[in-house]
Amino acid sequence: MTSMNQGNTNRPAVAGPANATNMLHRQLPGAGAAVGMVPKFVPTLNEDDAISQARLLKALADPTRLRILSLLSRHEGEVCVFEIVESFTLEQPTISHHLRILRDAGLVDCRKKGLWAYYYVRREALGRARDVIEGLA
Repeated sequence: MTSMNQGNTNRPAVAGPANATNMLHRQLPGAGAAVGMVPKFVPTLNEDDAISQARLLKALADPTRLRILSLLSRHEGEVCVFEIVESFTLEQPTISHHLRILRDAGLVDCRKKGLWAYYYVRREALGRARDVIEGLA
């Protein structure tokens, strides 16, 4: 009589703890490369520039901010913050939040006159955004 614990000896071995350990310790291609070896592909963009460019593109990647830029671009001079708020269905704190992001990215700036802030587009920053996108194409 054959025991139920005896299996077919022709079956491949099942991956057990010993085989799993061996799988974890396999080296990936290039893992044994000598230190100081130059990689085949190197990004031309350094980390600081990438962060700056990402901030710029993130500021543009929002419908409200694009609409604010459109509004400011149409009016070559400066637009008072209360006029920007009047042009949207959003509350003043939300518009101020979007304006802060645009300012932090360098896309807009403002001048204070009395109690009011007047915003304007920084055209050179829009040119920089265009250059970033063209640099990726």
